Amino acid sequence: MEYGLIAKHLGHSFSPAIHGMIGSYGYETVELTEEDLPRFLAAGDFCGVNVTIPYKETVIPYLDRVSDEARRIGAVNTIVRRGGELWGYNTDFGGMTALFHHVGVSTLAGKKVLILGSGGTSRTAFAVAQAMNASSVLRVSRRAQEGCITYDEAYRRHRDAQVVINTTPCGMFPDVDGCPIDPAAFPALACVLDAIFNPLRSSLVLAARRCGAVAEGGLYMLVRQAILASELFTGRTPPPDTQERIYSALLRQKENPVLIGMPSSGKTTVGRLLAERLNRPFVDLDEVIVRQTGCSIREIFQKHGEDGFRRMEADAVRSTAAQTGAVIATGGGCILRRDNVTELLKNGRLYFLDRPLAELLPTKDRPLAQSAGQIQRLYETRLPLYRAAAGVTVPVDAPAEIIAGRIAEDFIL
Repeated sequence: MEYGLIAKHLGHSFSPAIHGMIGSYGYETVELTEEDLPRFLAAGDFCGVNVTIPYKETVIPYLDRVSDEARRIGAVNTIVRRGGELWGYNTDFGGMTALFHHVGVSTLAGKKVLILGSGGTSRTAFAVAQAMNASSVLRVSRRAQEGCITYDEAYRRHRDAQVVINTTPCGMFPDVDGCPIDPAAFPALACVLDAIFNPLRSSLVLAARRCGAVAEGGLYMLVRQAILASELFTGRTPPPDTQERIYSALLRQKENPVLIGMPSSGKTTVGRLLAERLNRPFVDLDEVIVRQTGCSIREIFQKHGEDGFRRMEADAVRSTAAQTGAVIATGGGCILRRDNVTELLKNGRLYFLDRPLAELLPTKDRPLAQSAGQIQRLYETRLPLYRAAAGVTVPVDAPAEIIAGRIAEDFIL
């Protein structure tokens, strides 16, 4: 192969898409066991590879040369074949530094930093924090080991930490419910970075944002380290706008526009039109529930009540929100459970379709909105929840085609 990515388990990697946007070279993904790794490196049937979990430290003894930076960090994520020799580099350092600058943090002077994890990426994070002049940097591991404190010790003795960097796979697709720490337990927390990029926003990132901290996932870091790796692969420097162009394009490609709002606000109609404009699949969560159960929404309410329906709805949200690149329309009461909103935000941008109360019409197929009185009570209860959940409120004051166009324009920009 020409270039690629090696790991033990890869799942849905974004790297081929990123390198495809950077240059015209071939880029493949290869899963390797611990036994396969030495044979793969010895064969050297590649021009260059990126390295990810769990081999960033493991590959070092098999390399002929290691850059000073990578050796100092103790982790390699990029290998280039030159004249029959394997040269190792660390482009994660530049990627993580760029991620800090992306969220507006240019120095860690005077800050206590907790780094979650003890693998190769945690070594990089440690080096970045030191280079940014953090006053104290502590690596946190599940087991007591040299150079690391335990999570229990972090909770007991370091609640004054101001910055957290997650380098563990906890919360990564497909196990997106995981969260390595509770940000609320650290009242001084101001910034959280998560190396995870799938989902776009992990449970940790969303929990930290709810606590008022600046928090961001690893997509920007992934793009930056890929650009730096590409420069090592090809010897060519991409144009200055490459970083922002690829990051913005990839974020648009992966993120889901999610429509929330009252029953009869137009979510399904607008959603279908929006999906056509963006050339994406359309998912109606109520239709997902009907397919999964073989019953209409009305029948589900009759057999299982609202609580039973909400449990089914939560299951549908969890499975649907994990996918990327779709347009999703939710049921009117989806936002009643905070967990639903959290799941949708992991890969989604939420739009509240705010149709005036006077235009919300009762219909027999909606068990909780069959009369004007029911609709008014729902509206008064749910309006603050819609506004709190949505990133953008869209007044429904025009035909559906125009509303879909407004959302498409906002989403693309």
